[in-house]
Amino acid sequence: MSVSAANPAKRPVFDWFLAGMVIAVLLAFLFPEPGARGGWLHPELLTKGGVALIFFLHGVSLSFAALKAGTLNWRLHLVVQSTTFALFPVLGLVLLGGMKAFGWEDLAFGFFYLCALPSTVSSSVALTAAAGGNVAGAVFNATLSSLLGIFLTPLWVSFALSASGQSLPLAKVILDLVLWLLLPLALGQLSRPLLSRWTTQHKSRIQQADRATILVLVYTSFCDSVREGVWSGQGWAKVLATTLLCYGIFQLILAISGRVAKLLHFSREDTITAQFCGSKKTLASGVPMAQLIFVGHPGLGLILLPIMIYHPLQLLLCARLASAWSREGRAID
Repeated sequence: MSVSAANPAKRPVFDWFLAGMVIAVLLAFLFPEPGARGGWLHPELLTKGGVALIFFLHGVSLSFAALKAGTLNWRLHLVVQSTTFALFPVLGLVLLGGMKAFGWEDLAFGFFYLCALPSTVSSSVALTAAAGGNVAGAVFNATLSSLLGIFLTPLWVSFALSASGQSLPLAKVILDLVLWLLLPLALGQLSRPLLSRWTTQHKSRIQQADRATILVLVYTSFCDSVREGVWSGQGWAKVLATTLLCYGIFQLILAISGRVAKLLHFSREDTITAQFCGSKKTLASGVPMAQLIFVGHPGLGLILLPIMIYHPLQLLLCARLASAWSREGRAID
């Protein structure tokens, strides 16, 4: 299930993308060789090309002009970005230590990676609008989060790995992120005067191309882990544990951000924005970034499992909240 772009609060509709993720994982289990290292799909090249395409499309669709109305609300921005890049990662460190004690190291890093990711863009804005929140503030914070995440996410991952006695070639990772994420994003922005009309006319097709590319990356992410036997004997225990933990994380962050907003005497609109933008984590950027940060890691499939479960879960829970808060707002008016 996902949320209708036209009316996200009221009309849940079938989303082929979420079904596609399940199919991509199943294909990786059935036919891992083509997408594994050395396979005929050449994932080493396919991955970087796909990442570049995704962020080029993000750059073309990113309107910095839309940010102007929300730039001055610094208290809201501070709460959202602190929740995304401070509160979440600290919680991730706690989970990392606890889960490693059970021998679930790859999944533990997956939860930390989830916590270190930036927020979503489109769903944060759409659901904030549906709930009657501060849309300008949502646009500003969602976009700022995406840009900050290019640098802060790998820094947090490097810190977590170092604390665990492992290392991340941070300079190489940052260089790859600049080349395959930031540069295509900048090129997309520079192309907006030429392509903005075309992208507006073909918005749905571009979104489909973006999502289809992510599904290819999901498939290649799982291929190596299947071929290396990472999933052997795992059963459903980790899937169930991941789902319950994702639900708990979402509710905890939602409660804390709401409490902070109340203590700071935020308006109803700013409180909604703080909770929706602060509680979200991006799958659209999370999968491509993981391909670059954890390149060659045999446990990449397990590392991606938390964000793949958290993504649809956050949409479902936030859609229900948006519907309830929208009704409350109309009653107040």
